[in-house]
Amino acid sequence: MIDKRLLSKRFSEHAKTYDAYANVQKNMAKQLVDLLPQKNTNHKINILEIGCGTGYLTRLLIQTFPNAAITAVDIAPGMVEVAKGMTKGDRVTFLCTDIEEMALNENYDLIISNATFQWLNDLPATLEKLCTRLTAEGSLIFSTFGIDTFQELHSSYEHAKEKLQLSMDSSPGQMFYTLEELSQICEAAMPYSSAVPIEVTKIEKLELEYFQTVREFFTSIKKIGAANSNQENYCQRPSFFRELISIYDTDYRNESGVKATYHCLFFKIKGSFRKDCCF
Repeated sequence: MIDKRLLSKRFSEHAKTYDAYANVQKNMAKQLVDLLPQKNTNHKINILEIGCGTGYLTRLLIQTFPNAAITAVDIAPGMVEVAKGMTKGDRVTFLCTDIEEMALNENYDLIISNATFQWLNDLPATLEKLCTRLTAEGSLIFSTFGIDTFQELHSSYEHAKEKLQLSMDSSPGQMFYTLEELSQICEAAMPYSSAVPIEVTKIEKLELEYFQTVREFFTSIKKIGAANSNQENYCQRPSFFRELISIYDTDYRNESGVKATYHCLFFKIKGSFRKDCCF
C-alpha cells in the first residue's frame, strides 16, 4: 500500500527539481498527446487530468485544445503551486486532492493521466469511477509503468538479500502490472453490451536511461519525489545498500553507464459509453 501522506510530502518537496530529472515522464506525456482522438479542435470540451504534476501535460493540452476547460488534479500541493506558476490562461482549474478520494460531479469528454496510476491503491475502483464520468463519446487515455520498470534495481535488491542471507519480505518500491493484467482491469471497468462498441488501444515500450553511477540513478529518483512511499518496511541497513550498489554496478553497467529500465504502458479507451449502465 502507498502511504499517500508520504507520497504527497515527497512530491511537494521536489516539485522544483522534477522537470530537470523527469525525462521519461515528459516523453510519455508527448506520446499520450499522439493518442488523443481529436487534435486542435475548436469545440468546447471538458477535460480531467489526473496527476498533473508540474503541468507539463497540462500545457500540451492547452495547445492542443484551445477551447477546452481543463480540471487538473494532483495530490501534492507543491506540484500544484509549480504548475500554476508555469501555466498561463484561465481555462485550467487546479485542484490539490487525491483522485481516489475525490467526488466526481461532472462528465468529461476526455480523462487523461500521465505516469500516475502506479501510485493508486485501488486502481480497479478508480477506473470504474472514471468510466462513469465519461461522456457518451468520451475517451480515457493514460500511461503508467509496467512490471519491468527498474528491473535492474529489483534484481539487485533480491540478489543482495540472498548474498547477505536476509529473509525479510521486502522490496525497494511498489510492484507494477503487466500489460495483460492492466488490460484485464480496464476491461472489467467498462460496460459490456453488444450494442456499445468499446475500442481499447494498448501499447508498451521500454525507455532506457543511463547514469554514471548507481547513486546518480538513486538521486534522479529522489529529485522527482518518486522514492519508496510504501507503508511496508524495506531494508535500510548501510551494509545492505553497499552490497546492492555493488551488485547493480557490476551487473548492469556497459559503455553507456549504469542502466535503468522504464516499462511504459499506454492505454486509450474510447467508445459509446452508456450512461444508464451499472458498473
